[in-house]
Amino acid sequence: MGRQAREKRDRRARGEVAPARPAPPPTWTEQAAAWLWNPQPIARLVAIRILVPLAILGFMSSRLIHADDWIGRSGFHVPALPGDDYRQPLYVPALPNGLAWTIALATFVSGLAVAAGAFMRASSVVFATLLVFLALADRLAAFTVSKLGAVLAIAIACTPAAARVSVDAWRRRRADPRAPEPTEVSGGNVRFFQLLLAVMYFSTGVGKVRGDWLDRTDAVYSNLHDSYQTAISFLMASRIPGWGWTGFQWLVLTLELGAPVWFAFRATRLPAVVLLLGMHAIIGLGFGPVIWFAILMASLLVACFTPRPWLERALKMSEPAGPD
Repeated sequence: MGRQAREKRDRRARGEVAPARPAPPPTWTEQAAAWLWNPQPIARLVAIRILVPLAILGFMSSRLIHADDWIGRSGFHVPALPGDDYRQPLYVPALPNGLAWTIALATFVSGLAVAAGAFMRASSVVFATLLVFLALADRLAAFTVSKLGAVLAIAIACTPAAARVSVDAWRRRRADPRAPEPTEVSGGNVRFFQLLLAVMYFSTGVGKVRGDWLDRTDAVYSNLHDSYQTAISFLMASRIPGWGWTGFQWLVLTLELGAPVWFAFRATRLPAVVLLLGMHAIIGLGFGPVIWFAILMASLLVACFTPRPWLERALKMSEPAGPD
């Protein structure tokens, strides 16, 4: 009989319980699943629900007020392309002007309702559906915000974003003042937006590397002289020396390529957010119409990665903040 067998027999004779084996360390897949699904602060989701629809509506406002020319029959519309063309996944003909104005009004009202968290189940679905329709109908001016906004609206509609700091939450409190309010949500509700940001920045950096950013020293400076130029971009181009713009160019590339790393660690997260917010401020102030894209990205940055206590304080959530 072996030593381990004898020890087991002796312990059984003495009525002792065999020591429990230590649990095996979690696998990398278990660690990834825990990171993805562990609870996250609902304050992040609430901030996304408030800020993102307002940024989208700001971008859409110049179009919504001209609905008859934009998607109605008063303006020019690109004809249907023959055959299977990736630039036209779905042809949407010009709408009767009355219907165009109805869609514009419904987009505006549903977007404000989402930001306020009012009748969220219905308003979020309506807002997301209309943004998808407008991105398909607006082929000549469907920019990044049009397409990204539709994706974000769909994602918001799939989350409990109105559980706090919303009209719906206020209505629930009136019906039952003792009903508890959640402080956290399932991690996937927040991780989607965080991963989307990291992937967008990293992909943009890869695009720059595959383009001409490594071969030029004026990639940023040259962009200040096109039709998007503002008084601020003119002032910056006039006062900042050439080496400063080269430094900006490499800083931007470093921030974007390293975004997954900067966001992953607490020590680098806040500095990265501050620098990226500065980058978007320069983009918004220096490139005219791109300001709404800059505001949208800044909104996502603030909601997804600023410290949890800051968000809860800004949203006037009374519960003490846990570690983020």
